Amino acid sequence: MNKQPFFELKPDTVLYAVESLGYLSDGRIMALNSYENRVYQVGIDEKTPLIAKFYRPQRWSDEQILEEHQYMYELVDQELSVVAPMKNANGDSLFRYEDFRFSLFERRGGRAPELDDPEHQFQLGRTIGRIHQVGQSHDFIHRPTMDIQSYGIDSADFISREFIPSSLKNAYDSLTSDLLREIDAAFKRAGDVKLIRVHGDCHAGNILWRDDTPHFVDFDDARMAPAIQDLWMFLTGDRHQQQLQVGEVIEGYNEFADFDPRELHLVEALRTLRMMYYAAWIARRWDDPAFPHNFSWFNTERYWGEHLLQLREQFFALQQPVLKLL
Repeated sequence: MNKQPFFELKPDTVLYAVESLGYLSDGRIMALNSYENRVYQVGIDEKTPLIAKFYRPQRWSDEQILEEHQYMYELVDQELSVVAPMKNANGDSLFRYEDFRFSLFERRGGRAPELDDPEHQFQLGRTIGRIHQVGQSHDFIHRPTMDIQSYGIDSADFISREFIPSSLKNAYDSLTSDLLREIDAAFKRAGDVKLIRVHGDCHAGNILWRDDTPHFVDFDDARMAPAIQDLWMFLTGDRHQQQLQVGEVIEGYNEFADFDPRELHLVEALRTLRMMYYAAWIARRWDDPAFPHNFSWFNTERYWGEHLLQLREQFFALQQPVLKLL
């Protein structure tokens, strides 16, 4: 499949795709903040606008996308507030228009959670506990597992080979080698933790806070991973703050699922892997015009210098005692 049409996805094509499913657009269209895929709010004549998500070619297979959809439907069946894709009369949720695959979603509103609010922390943990209660009922078949190889080793290899400035390459290679050794040690300390279906990308932008309840969107990164993957991003600030937060989050989580305290060994390891993977993700997408336009600060000597500084801070964090459940 030629990737170029995806880069040049035109508003008319988006409207025609939505109307091919029987909706009448009022012609209003607004691009939303998404780069991996293309996501638009599309006005519908005399009705609430819809959200149209166009999937990046060659990232997920149809089976992997539909497995993500099925996970969301299972969550909806348990009365969890997730924004699942809409189905047509035949029960289909993944559609094609010309060379594009897309899905439609109801538009939902809300604000980001307040991660310094203990009540928000408790409710987030409680909701993730309910999500994981469903997530551990069976495994993904087609979707991948989060691991050190794909998130860490492959990311570091790609950056070192293709993107890091020559003046920083030796420092980057040495530091990432040390980091990967510490990450591997953290996973060994955690032991044989259970892998379950997770959201995979629980940053604040994927949570809509409304009516004192968190509503989860965008399961595009769903995969098999330890439960802590959906919890560690709620822990912010210095160690003292995180120690207070983890208590609230896990207290809420344990109302519906049993948290394995050994997974606390993975908090900083997973944080480090995300930082490495995020840099490599931008680098791998650099031929997509949307990325140089929206990440203009990337791939500069200054950026890589700051990235190395952040990774050095993570090396220190990986050697600190783990958070405790008091």
